[in-house]
Amino acid sequence: MADAVPEKRSDSLSVPWNDTVRFVQQLSHDLRNHLNAIELQSAYISELDANAELKGEIKRLRGMISGLTAILQNLSRGVAEVKPNLISYRACDLVEDLSKKIAHEFPNESVEITWDIQTGDAMLTVDPQLLQQAFSEVFANAFQHDRGKGPLVAVARIDEKRFVFTLREPKTRFKLSTENWGHEPFREITRGHYGLGLNRLRVIMEGHGGEMHAEYDPKGSTLLTTLSLPVARGED
Repeated sequence: MADAVPEKRSDSLSVPWNDTVRFVQQLSHDLRNHLNAIELQSAYISELDANAELKGEIKRLRGMISGLTAILQNLSRGVAEVKPNLISYRACDLVEDLSKKIAHEFPNESVEITWDIQTGDAMLTVDPQLLQQAFSEVFANAFQHDRGKGPLVAVARIDEKRFVFTLREPKTRFKLSTENWGHEPFREITRGHYGLGLNRLRVIMEGHGGEMHAEYDPKGSTLLTTLSLPVARGED
């Protein structure tokens, strides 16, 4: 009788998202504990009788530790569960606050944004802080990834009981698929960026009963990102 042929095993692994989140958060927590210990030790050394040059090097070391700690904190936040603290908020105020935030975070690039706000007095039930994080991600991506020449056009309007925000951005090169936009964490990883921004953006929008979509127009070389939210009850 011929020997049985061993069953082939796939090299790919399927890890539940909840397990991935727990791993990332625990690893981040453990590393931050070590970094905090290094920071305390560095602060102690700097208080010793050291020369100015050594104190300067210790200061730079503490700055590097602080930067790495911030990266780990952002990584943990990027995979964290979204729990919106909902309040009533005027749609036009949300967009105005967003424009101020973008102007502060991107002072040079923000002057090239054309804002068109047509929301009237419509009210939303949202967590403004979380939504500003989400909307800021759209602008950050627009400024940092293969931006083409020309202004960005941001439009906010009310359409059939929905608050609809669109950002039209010039893109001379765009090879990504928008079919699973925001559903592929860790897909695009670069130095200091871990492919979590769009996923968190989607989670925040869905946590508000909203949606996000993206569509690329190769003829016009533009990427259109659309974020929508329900208006508050009583605004129908």
